[in-house]
Amino acid sequence: MITMKNELFERMIGSALSCGASAANIISTADIVTDRRFRDMCAVNSCGKYGRCWMCPPDVGEIDELMAEVKKYTYALVYQYVGILEDSFDFEGMVAARKRHYKLSFAVRDSISSESGIRCLHLGAGGCGVCKKCTKESGEPCRHPDLAMPSLEAYGINVSMLASAAGMKYINGADTVTYFGAVLFDLISE
Repeated sequence: MITMKNELFERMIGSALSCGASAANIISTADIVTDRRFRDMCAVNSCGKYGRCWMCPPDVGEIDELMAEVKKYTYALVYQYVGILEDSFDFEGMVAARKRHYKLSFAVRDSISSESGIRCLHLGAGGCGVCKKCTKESGEPCRHPDLAMPSLEAYGINVSMLASAAGMKYINGADTVTYFGAVLFDLISE
């Protein structure tokens, strides 16, 4: 079983890297730090999606339940995308990097969903990114609940500490922007 698990882990890491991740690693969910204060930061609405996206607070779910859900999984495939900016004020470059991270997240989700014998939850970087405009704004139900992806922060995950646990840098130097995603998973046969 250990050999099969190691092979699966290597395949998952390799898949994330081949999808375009800058780095990827698998950690135990016991190493993931959650804190409701990270969710509280969403209420400040610095990204503009609070109450405007089904996969963002307050609509994504109660924070205590979501933090408990994280611990219902055993492992996490953590991956990052590092975008290069022209300078630290390159807002267009940040938006472009976020879009590339969304594409990366969808590709990782699709590749991981082809793995048999796992149960998983995929969390991305801020907002969902599936639709150009979330139906939450018009009061309609989510068009793609099977594809919608909540964020790490919505689940109260301390992304800086997640990066450290996965052996990655949270900040990757001047004129860069870094986005993270994670696939929380269990092996069904364990």
